[in-house]
Amino acid sequence: MIRAWFATTLWKRIMAMLVLGILFGAIAGDAASSISWMGTIFIRLIRMIVVPLVFVTLVSGVVAMGDPKKLGSLGIKTLTMYIGTTVVAVTIGLTMAAIFQPGVGVDLTGAAPKAVDRSHSLTETLVGIIPTNPVHALANGNMLAIIFFAILLGSGILMAGRKAKPLAEVFDAGSEVMLKMTHLVMETAPFGVFALIAGVVGTGGVGKLLEVLPLVGAFLSACILHLVITHGSIMKFMLRLSPVRFFRDITGAQLVAFSTSSSSGTLPVTMTVAEENLGVNKTVASSVLPLGATINMDGTALYVGIVAVFAAQIFHIPLGLTQYVLIAFSATMVSVGTAAVPSAGLFMLAAVMAVLGITDVQTALIVGFIFPFDRPLDMIRTVVNVTGDLSVSTAVAKWEGDLDEKVFNASAVD
Repeated sequence: MIRAWFATTLWKRIMAMLVLGILFGAIAGDAASSISWMGTIFIRLIRMIVVPLVFVTLVSGVVAMGDPKKLGSLGIKTLTMYIGTTVVAVTIGLTMAAIFQPGVGVDLTGAAPKAVDRSHSLTETLVGIIPTNPVHALANGNMLAIIFFAILLGSGILMAGRKAKPLAEVFDAGSEVMLKMTHLVMETAPFGVFALIAGVVGTGGVGKLLEVLPLVGAFLSACILHLVITHGSIMKFMLRLSPVRFFRDITGAQLVAFSTSSSSGTLPVTMTVAEENLGVNKTVASSVLPLGATINMDGTALYVGIVAVFAAQIFHIPLGLTQYVLIAFSATMVSVGTAAVPSAGLFMLAAVMAVLGITDVQTALIVGFIFPFDRPLDMIRTVVNVTGDLSVSTAVAKWEGDLDEKVFNASAVD
């Protein structure tokens, strides 16, 4: 039995435990929370390796480029793709909101106000990229600051040439060690996923979605359309690769994203999937994916756009083309500074709703209304976020000549 367990591909084990977790949660109810410690251990293991994994592999990846100019080319393509796909995601979300009209006829009576802090402004986010103390940034998991320092350190090693070769070898060896650690941690994923999903189902999170079917319908439709149309088209028409193989090969990362509701928490799995299943070179994966886990929030931006329209309809605020453009622009911009942690999208709402003239009191009412069922929706939008990260990393790797198409086209996860 043990031999058969380890002989089964990891994503299939995760899928099986996900289904079992749903069944267990439905049967056990609130008692399912008694195994929450398993999920907590899994999350802590993931978070334990995220910062050293990102830092070490990113420095190693920059050094492996061999030419600082390549880093500039890669960076421009990455940022353009991330921002572009986010704009498309928000546009699709607003379109679905206009079709479904989720806020029409909704009564907020009984909703307990829940205030949220405003997200950081774009200026604050940009300034915060530069750490005043790199060690402090590493200790606190400030991803943008870590990425910035790692790129500078890698560039410095490149410029130092032969004199820095011993340091380059240390980071290269460290990168390999961190990837091996990731494999070890991922063996606990099936059990962590089981506990996490059982807890969500057991406490009634999924059932609460029935209370706001139009909002959920608009959101799910937008997510599916974005995945199929946007990322499917990137694979099919921009890269000339099979969308079916792409979506099949990223299943493991999507399942972990679904259970953890955290892009950064899924990052070790995302990087492993990109390299081993999609054929993305380590150099690209170690630089594009950490950045994506920090600034690429397609699902979150899409969700916030829909909720903004939902709120405007409830409070009878007329929406014209100008208002839709303002929502799309503000949702795209604030998504850059959104933390890659569960329910982070709620912290974006105040900033986006403010452009429509919605007050803090009204925002608190909306958040209080949707908060009880936000976790299941957060699980779904994290899947969209991680899928976008993998799609963009594949595209950038292809354009940079760093995609092994033999690996992409292989049946590695069958």
